[in-house]
Amino acid sequence: MNKVILIGRFTRDPESRMGANNSEVARFSLACQNDFTNRDGQRDTEFVNCVAFGRTASTINRYCHKGQQISATGRIKNSSYDAPDGSKRYTTDVIIDQFEFLGSKDGSNSNTSSSFDEPSGGSDINNDNIETTDVSEDPYKDFGEEINISSDDLPF
Repeated sequence: MNKVILIGRFTRDPESRMGANNSEVARFSLACQNDFTNRDGQRDTEFVNCVAFGRTASTINRYCHKGQQISATGRIKNSSYDAPDGSKRYTTDVIIDQFEFLGSKDGSNSNTSSSFDEPSGGSDINNDNIETTDVSEDPYKDFGEEINISSDDLPF
């Protein structure tokens, strides 16, 4: 079984692009703290590269930003490519199938969480048959005032 569960914060805004069959793709990395502490009493942080496709990617690209915390589930995907210098490079990504908003950039947790699932079959499905949802109106407009925080205030 290849299953990954992550809780982390976006280290940067998601990178949006269009993939094959006009399917939306989101690339981002999450900063995830380890459960254990080191000798100095500090928790180490892992930076995990993630990719989402289709409706999940569309939602992430639209509503997720640097510093936002999510819970995500997916699977590990190892790949390789030939670099311009002729060497072979290897990558490891987590392919995100579903996620939930956990909190905002300011670290406060709202009592609401929204879950987004990739349709069964993940990114291997025929994207012509995917039902789309109109998200032209901001679903979070009634959650209070926006708080602006400088990126210098974030730990990453």
